[in-house]
Amino acid sequence: MPEARSDSWLVVIDPQRIFADPASQWCAPGFPGIVGPVDRLASAFGERILVTRWVPGTEHPGSWADYFARWPFADRPDDDPYFALVDAARRWVHRPTLDATTFGKWGEAMASVVGRHPHLVLAGVATDCCVISTALAAADAGATVEVAADACAGSDESNHAAACQVMDLYSPQIRVATVDQILS
Repeated sequence: MPEARSDSWLVVIDPQRIFADPASQWCAPGFPGIVGPVDRLASAFGERILVTRWVPGTEHPGSWADYFARWPFADRPDDDPYFALVDAARRWVHRPTLDATTFGKWGEAMASVVGRHPHLVLAGVATDCCVISTALAAADAGATVEVAADACAGSDESNHAAACQVMDLYSPQIRVATVDQILS
């Protein structure tokens, strides 16, 4: 297995039950298909992996109040089992998860782990929500971002493709590629 660049970090975004459970209103139907590609990336990145979790928090300021009015099923305590990592994700965790109440996971907490201007490889869910929000914010902050398209799943296949197309417009700050291309 090839190794990732020594200055790179793999960020696995929100591999949680709420996005993997077919009964969930937020299920990313392609989730089962990304576990193998994320495993391949994780093998190449060793301990330079950061796993994130979306959690609702206890306060819902501004537009988050409307959001939770629309999606009341997700307004649960942060430690609810629905927000737990899927079993496969446990092997990717080498440090505490980065938990955030926002779609985008880029910010001070992530920068304190990966550095101010890192090379990030993003995988996870949902391509058309938390992945794109993280990619755009990280690129705006000066990170170099690669999105492993075959290690991401969207709310559906067309939304996944649309999000990948939008992110690819940000080249050279964001590059959408396959796991094979990233590891070559």
